[in-house]
Amino acid sequence: MLRRSCLLFVVIAGMLCAADKTARVSAIDSIGLTVSDLDRSVAFYRTVLSFERVSEYEAAGEAYEHLTGVFGARMRVARLRLGDEYVELTEFLAPAGRRAPEEARSNDRWFQHIAIIVSDMDRAYAWLRQHRVQHASTGPQRLPEWNRNAAGIQAFYFRDPDGHPLEILAFPPEKGAAKWHAATDRLFLGIDHTAIVVSDTEASLRFYRDTLGMRIVGESENYGTEQEHLNNVFGARLRITSMRTEEGPGIELLEYLAPRDGRAYPRDERTNDLVHAQTKFLGSAVGDTTSDLTKVHTLFISPAEVDLRDASAGFRKAVLVRDPDGHTVEIVQP
Repeated sequence: MLRRSCLLFVVIAGMLCAADKTARVSAIDSIGLTVSDLDRSVAFYRTVLSFERVSEYEAAGEAYEHLTGVFGARMRVARLRLGDEYVELTEFLAPAGRRAPEEARSNDRWFQHIAIIVSDMDRAYAWLRQHRVQHASTGPQRLPEWNRNAAGIQAFYFRDPDGHPLEILAFPPEKGAAKWHAATDRLFLGIDHTAIVVSDTEASLRFYRDTLGMRIVGESENYGTEQEHLNNVFGARLRITSMRTEEGPGIELLEYLAPRDGRAYPRDERTNDLVHAQTKFLGSAVGDTTSDLTKVHTLFISPAEVDLRDASAGFRKAVLVRDPDGHTVEIVQP
C-alpha cells in the first residue's frame, strides 16, 4: 500500500511539474527582423506582401541597451500586421550593425524564415516576379504525394531587401488551419510559422518544449527533388518538427539530416547585425522564466529580465536569450 501511495505521489508531482512548465509562454507575439533602412523595408512589406503598419516608435536608453546587448543603441521599430499575425522591423540608428554573411544557404544555422500563407500560389509567384524579388528557391515547389504529412503543399523561398529569407505557402484543402481556407479575395493571408535550422532536434525540444512549454503538433521527414529545389540545397533531407503555443504562429525546427555542412550561427552576432532575427513570446512571469532558463544554462543576451520604464514597446518586462543553436528568443510580460 505504501509503495502504491509513493508511486501515486511521484506521478501526481510529475504532472504538476509538467503543468507548471507549460505555463511559461502563452503565445508567439511576433517575428522580429533587423533591417538597414526601415522606410524601405516597411514599403516592401506593405506594397509587395500586403502588410499593414500598426505602429512605430523610437527607443533609446539604458534599459534598451541592456535588453539588446548593444551599447548606445537607438532604434526605430515598426510593427506590421498581416491577418492576425505580426512582424516587427527594427533599424538601429546607432550603432549600425554588420551586413549579413555572404552566400547564405538554407541549411546554415542562422537561417530563419517567415512563412506567409497565400490563397493562390501561381498568382502570388507572378506578383513577386513582377516586383523582382530575389529568389532563394528555383521556383514554387509542390511536395509529392508519397510524403503523407506534406503532400500537396506548395512553397517558394525568396528574400526581402536585406536578404532575410521569406516563404510563401499554400495548403491543400485537408491541411493547415481552417482560417487559411476561408473564402477571400486577398492574396496574402497571414503568417503560419517561422522556421529555424537546428543542429539537433532533441536539444531544441529541450529548450522550446521542456523549458518554454511549447507542444509538438506535427512531424515529417522531407527529401527528394522538390525539397532540394525548394531549399536550393542539393541532397537536402530534413527532419521537420512543428511546434505551437496556444496562440499565434508556430515554430518549425528544420534539422538537416543531409547535407550536414551548414555553417554555425556567427558566434559574435549582435542584435543590430542584419542577419539578426528573433521570435517574441508572451509570458506572464518573466522572472520565473528567467530562473528556468538560467537553470538549463541558457546563453543570455540581456543580463537578466529588463524592466522597461515606458510602455512604447508594448510591454514592461523582457528577457533576450539564445536557443541551443544561437537563434534569438525574446520573452516579454505586459
